[in-house]
Amino acid sequence: MVAFSGCGVHNEAALGTVEPNPSSAQAEASSSPSPASTPSLEPKPSPSQTPAPLSSSIGSVPQVKHAFSAAEEAVVKQYRSAIPQKWGERLPGIRTHIVTKEPLIALTFDACGGKEGSGYDKKLIDYLIKEKIPATLFVNARWIEANPDIFAQLAANPLFEIENHGTEHRPLSVNGKLAYGIKGTKSVEEVIHEIDDNADHIEKLTGRRPLFFRSGTAYYDDVSASIVHDLGFQAAGYNVLGDAGATYNTEQVYQALTKAKSGSIVLAHMNHPEKDTAEGVMKAIPVLQKAGFRFVQLATYDLD
Repeated sequence: MVAFSGCGVHNEAALGTVEPNPSSAQAEASSSPSPASTPSLEPKPSPSQTPAPLSSSIGSVPQVKHAFSAAEEAVVKQYRSAIPQKWGERLPGIRTHIVTKEPLIALTFDACGGKEGSGYDKKLIDYLIKEKIPATLFVNARWIEANPDIFAQLAANPLFEIENHGTEHRPLSVNGKLAYGIKGTKSVEEVIHEIDDNADHIEKLTGRRPLFFRSGTAYYDDVSASIVHDLGFQAAGYNVLGDAGATYNTEQVYQALTKAKSGSIVLAHMNHPEKDTAEGVMKAIPVLQKAGFRFVQLATYDLD
């Protein structure tokens, strides 16, 4: 497996809907189970989500890791000896569907950041704005640093829900597991910093704390997935692979999106304007609308 421009490439044999499979080969068992690795996966109540004016200090990656709160120290203590038993994109606690019987689809776009992943797909975003299509944007701290003015504009637009794509765009692991060649976090402390440092940063800049977290590459071990929830967030997965790390051509993106079903969460990217994601999305959305689908933000519905 390889990494593409700072984002994990998802190489699926088939396009379109990917149903969760708890027994998938992506989930790898380790030696012995740890009681601390299987706590309740329900998120704790979140702070108020009322937006506040954007901060004027926008534009810098959190350079200093914040001191842990008492709650974070408790998480470190709880999971320090936990042994991961599973690894992958589809684990208990990873939300992959909207709970609905209506014809609804959530479009989610990652902005991964980094040397080759900090671009901005203006064509894609302008199209969504023109057509009044709501979407959820998972933004990495490095992308915010590279695009401070654009981030401010996106965060101020009610069409877009800003969520957390991590501080360094790393797979979420407590022992350094790799995904697509990208090294994962290697301790409970690093997991917390990967989640909370960017959450704090986004909250400081926008006045709204993210509700959802999606790791770099969307990979987790079961311990880190539990930590996400214990920190008060929901881990956001997907069930439609929209552009495979921005490697799909226009027709592949179109075919993937038009196979979406009611309750689908689509994963695509908004940080590669040189790729075909925008063209594929623009081709697919009118077809989906004609079929009766509406587009929603993740925060407006329950997920499972």
